Amino acid sequence: MNIYKAYAKVNIFLKITGTRGDYHEIISRFMKVPTLYDELSFAPKTDETFQIIGDFNCTTEQNTIYKAYLALYETTQSEALTQLLRDNAIHVNKIIPSFAGLGGGSSDAATFLKMCNEVLNLGLSKSELAIIGAKVGADVPFFLYDYESANVSGIGEIVEKFDEEPLELKIVTPKIEISTPHVYQTYREFYFDPLENSQAELLKQMRSLEVLKKFSIEEANDLYKPALHNYPSLKENQKDGYFFSGSGSSFFTLKGNNG
Repeated sequence: MNIYKAYAKVNIFLKITGTRGDYHEIISRFMKVPTLYDELSFAPKTDETFQIIGDFNCTTEQNTIYKAYLALYETTQSEALTQLLRDNAIHVNKIIPSFAGLGGGSSDAATFLKMCNEVLNLGLSKSELAIIGAKVGADVPFFLYDYESANVSGIGEIVEKFDEEPLELKIVTPKIEISTPHVYQTYREFYFDPLENSQAELLKQMRSLEVLKKFSIEEANDLYKPALHNYPSLKENQKDGYFFSGSGSSFFTLKGNNG
């Protein structure tokens, strides 16, 4: 069976632009990290139950891959899909750290959707897959489009390719498991200061390298202060020249920065 790569991402910047019910609307630059990825494949099995083989610290029902399967079946009602998962387990070589702001769970879900679409010849377009993926998680659509760099807005469902040279990044992930909902809740309670549309439009035009040269870690990511509020030990891992991805706990910098 083929091996499929589920790549990590970083958020070069992440700014809150407003709210939509319980969700937060954002403008963010997602950049794929080609050197960090999980590996997914189908592995034949005899037990007919849905199986995910890999180093996960959640139940099957909580796993984004299982949620992607349910969303895909809901859309396609494909018996071939059901049979594929009766006959095969999903094997995941888990390399991307969990709860780290690198999109590992979302990337796994997106990659699983692409695998099923290809193996079963479902004929779904990337935009159709993205609609399914958005039911699983806000970051999933980005990974389905497979852009090197993109502006992501709304609650994650609007993905616009951004043409720029990819950056070589160094990523450091402390052993701190962060709850994204908790960080967003703290942002809304203590740090709520949404970005105006005019500023968001300016940010969307800036190259990632320019952002990293111009902004501080707090200026680039609205979630850093609320994350620090909830997880003070993050401060011990912050170094000069490093930025914060998503709700953390990963920091990143340009390769060659010795900070």
